[in-house]
Amino acid sequence: MLFRSDGRARGVLATFGAGEGGAAVGGRTVGERVEIGADVVVNCAGMWARDLAAAAGTTVPLHAAEHFYIVTEAVPEVSPSMPVLRDPEGCGYFKEDAGKLLVGWFEPVAKPWGMSGIPEEFSFTTLPEDLEHIEPLVASAVHRMPVLGGTGIRLFFNGPESFTPDDRYLLGESPDVRGLYVAAGFNSIGIQSSGGAGKVLADWIVDGHPEMDLWDVDVRRVMPFQRNRAYLRDRTVESLGLLYAMHWPFRQPETARGVRRSPLHDRLAARGACFGETAGWERTNWFAPEGVEPRYEYTYGRQNWFAHSAAEHRAVRTAVGIFDQSSFGKFLLQGPDAEAVLNRVSANDVAVAPGRIVYTQWLNERGGIEADLTVTRLAEDRYLVVTAAATQVRDFTWLRDAVAGHGPAGGGRTSRAELVDVTSGTAVLSVMGPASRALLQSLTPDDLSHEAFPFGTSREIDLGYARVRASRVTYVGELGWELYVPAECAQEVFDVIVAAGPAYGLRHAGYHALNSLRMEKGYRHWGHDVSPDESPVEAGLGFVVGWHKEDFVGKAAVERHKREGVRQRMVQFALRDGSRLLYHNEPVWRDGVLVGRITSGMYGHFVDRSLGMGYVAHPDGLATPEWIAAGSYEIEVACERVAADAQLAPWYDPKSARIRS
Repeated sequence: MLFRSDGRARGVLATFGAGEGGAAVGGRTVGERVEIGADVVVNCAGMWARDLAAAAGTTVPLHAAEHFYIVTEAVPEVSPSMPVLRDPEGCGYFKEDAGKLLVGWFEPVAKPWGMSGIPEEFSFTTLPEDLEHIEPLVASAVHRMPVLGGTGIRLFFNGPESFTPDDRYLLGESPDVRGLYVAAGFNSIGIQSSGGAGKVLADWIVDGHPEMDLWDVDVRRVMPFQRNRAYLRDRTVESLGLLYAMHWPFRQPETARGVRRSPLHDRLAARGACFGETAGWERTNWFAPEGVEPRYEYTYGRQNWFAHSAAEHRAVRTAVGIFDQSSFGKFLLQGPDAEAVLNRVSANDVAVAPGRIVYTQWLNERGGIEADLTVTRLAEDRYLVVTAAATQVRDFTWLRDAVAGHGPAGGGRTSRAELVDVTSGTAVLSVMGPASRALLQSLTPDDLSHEAFPFGTSREIDLGYARVRASRVTYVGELGWELYVPAECAQEVFDVIVAAGPAYGLRHAGYHALNSLRMEKGYRHWGHDVSPDESPVEAGLGFVVGWHKEDFVGKAAVERHKREGVRQRMVQFALRDGSRLLYHNEPVWRDGVLVGRITSGMYGHFVDRSLGMGYVAHPDGLATPEWIAAGSYEIEVACERVAADAQLAPWYDPKSARIRS
């Protein structure tokens, strides 16, 4: 759909394009081929959205699949008041349709359609019947609703429906073309979502931002490789059926895997790595010991990897662990204005000496957290920005727009700085634990003592036959270093560390252990614990705000929060019943009143408690530390309230003495 500046529709587009400045310029309508100029275009073309987006140089990953349903003859027993029935085990849904029954399916193995493109003449046309494909599910439907067995079928329908790789739809402004918005990939729930999706997208266009955190459906989560047709075809085989599958904790996709691999992938696989997927990256979630198959056995209780990940967790706390974190997003910003740009974007002060690491948030004008990352000053005019794999595109776009003068940090001023995504060129090995210094010191002539290499320092050192950037920083709450290694040197450096490791108790560790370790330490995770809806004051991150700075995006808002107080705060929880597990979104009750929800949950293997963190909101006033401490808390787990202890400080090493040892 094409919109004028007053928000009124001007027609349905056949094509649209981007100008020299990378912004939407309008499009051409169907039929009379009318050329219309506009600075806002919305791509809501359903299964055609992918190819339309590609023509404008942007990515909208979705693929059509055949979707089946039947409509029966009239059934006297049904009425318009009949509830919609969903049968997850039979992959089907049942609903009344003008006195008849409509039964449809989301089968586990779907049939992708339109692999060679959608025919030019195709327009909501039915596809050939394939009763053989759907016959087993018809039998399941008759078992679930026996009346079907004696009722004739009036219509057998097969038509295409588009699905995204993660079964979540795509909303928001394209990261590649300013003014080009997306509302597509609704995965067969478009009618259900239409009212809300239309409202939030309209607000997004008018206000320049959504009125709530929409990261789950934000088009900026999409990676460039995901427009690949072979990838989309193979993933669609699985993604359609996932709509009715059990949503197990930690469930990993099974199709279209292996897209992005670190240089260490094969070495990790040989050591029993069980891989998960994030942003296309194959990342080790846990290691299976010898004799154990590295695969998931899903349950809502303690899964088959629980004990193995616990051993990895304890090794990091008591000796040393090694993580492959090559999936980090990594950006190089350089030029005379690099410091000025980053200090406008960052809440913390990045005007530090070369070789220093700054942990910071990037805020919006409302004080909400748009990014949570580290900035390392490499030289007077050069910085390395490191962020999470899932937010690589989002964070790069935010900083790129600031450099170009767009967005709240740009201020209409083009800066003398160049931004380059260097993610693929560098592997990252994190060596963490109380024995990490002794292990690494045995492999390098450079002085790693606390006096010579204090926390927050980053410099190049010799390691093995390579020169690597060693950054003393942590996401697990222990002494340790992140080693940034040129990709071509990664295997040699890994082999050297692993060969020396047994003398120091080295253990390979995965992302499940990383998550449980950070939970004990109370470290936040963007997209779960912090988002554009929470400020650093609410999130307990005021200590990394550069309050002395003259200005930065969001400063007025966070100063108001600091001065006036906040109605909600991030709180650390520990269940008193260690047999119950927390994941996220569990309700939080204070003195019998619903006051919040869990944003992250994991078992803390070293403190031996089931942990969660989440926001607690005062229903009638300010959420002061005193009010938080005075309450009695319960977390609702599977409809049962479980008593919990609550505090603002982390459960492990609240003074952070270990990371500065």
